Amino acid sequence: MQRLPVRFYLPAVLVFVFAIGIGFLLPLAVILHSLAWFGFLEFLCFIVIVVIAYVYVWRKGALDWQ
Repeated sequence: MQRLPVRFYLPAVLVFVFAIGIGFLLPLAVILHSLAWFGFLEFLCFIVIVVIAYVYVWRKGALDWQ
């Protein structure tokens, strides 16, 4: 069995982490209407945190295939 370089594992782990994070949005989206403005602000804060994390990872070069 051939070993893969670390550069293949880092994007895979990042995709997994972001997929789990986005998976937390489904229950919130289902009951968003009953939560009214609090639910909307919670949804918006979570999306902002995920986007900031994605931009940080992108700027650090963790998604580059070099």
